[in-house]
Amino acid sequence: MVAGAARESVLSQPRYRDVSRVLWQVFVLNLVVAGAKIVLGFTTGAVSILSDGFHSLTDTASNIVGLIGVRIASQPPDDDHPYGHRKFETMASLGIVIFLVLMLVEVVSAAVERLQTQEAPDITPLTFVVMGTTFLINAGVVIYERREGRRLGSEVLIADAYHTTSDLFTSVTVVAALIGVQMGYLWLDAAAAFVVAGFIGYACWEIFQSTLGILADRSVIPEAAIREVVAGVTEVIGCHHVRTRGSSDFVFLDLHIWLDGDMRLEEAHRLSHVVKDRLMERFPEIKDAVIHIEPPPES
Repeated sequence: MVAGAARESVLSQPRYRDVSRVLWQVFVLNLVVAGAKIVLGFTTGAVSILSDGFHSLTDTASNIVGLIGVRIASQPPDDDHPYGHRKFETMASLGIVIFLVLMLVEVVSAAVERLQTQEAPDITPLTFVVMGTTFLINAGVVIYERREGRRLGSEVLIADAYHTTSDLFTSVTVVAALIGVQMGYLWLDAAAAFVVAGFIGYACWEIFQSTLGILADRSVIPEAAIREVVAGVTEVIGCHHVRTRGSSDFVFLDLHIWLDGDMRLEEAHRLSHVVKDRLMERFPEIKDAVIHIEPPPES
């Protein structure tokens, strides 16, 4: 005997529109930042700036991947995807990791080449003005995207905010290296590029860990918290086989509850819905709850 409930997919449509809107806004800003750094890198000949520009360029690529993933994820459940398309957004986050890995290889290659040539970049006051301006833009993007990601419960926005956060650290490192280059330490240009590679690698690991947990159906809500809500329904003797999976804002739950074996079918069915309603009220992120009804074990 089962009581189930699925929240209408149409309710999530405004969320997907909001996520797409944020991604488009961030995409434009990231494109401006990447373009400015790449042009500056080629103009000055600084491999550290050029590497930072390529790093920023992957932000725009990840935005495009995110937009595609969100578009697919917003589709309602169908015969082939009865649980909806929510995981496509999660897989889009893995797309961000792929772009980062490709850029990591490019940055390391450029840094090795600069160490071998030891060419001196052409650093001017304009160089620091451009780097400072792009830093401020990136800082604004991180604050905005992380806030919206938490509000909308979107791992794509949060993952992309992590990516852009690495841009802030790399920009600071690059500026410090450029100051060192002006003091005669030419090797700092290549060293900064290696540091950029380190930040990219760390961002890859952070995003990969988060998305892997979702795709591997890691438990989302602590079992003790579920049991606490169920225990609040006095007629329910207990529960077991509590399982949750999904993302932080789109959770699937199933569990078994124990009811008196002599209870009438209508009453047992009513109580299963009481449990379901209380769980969904306590945890709004639950989008589908399946409750199995059974008599308590003999013990």
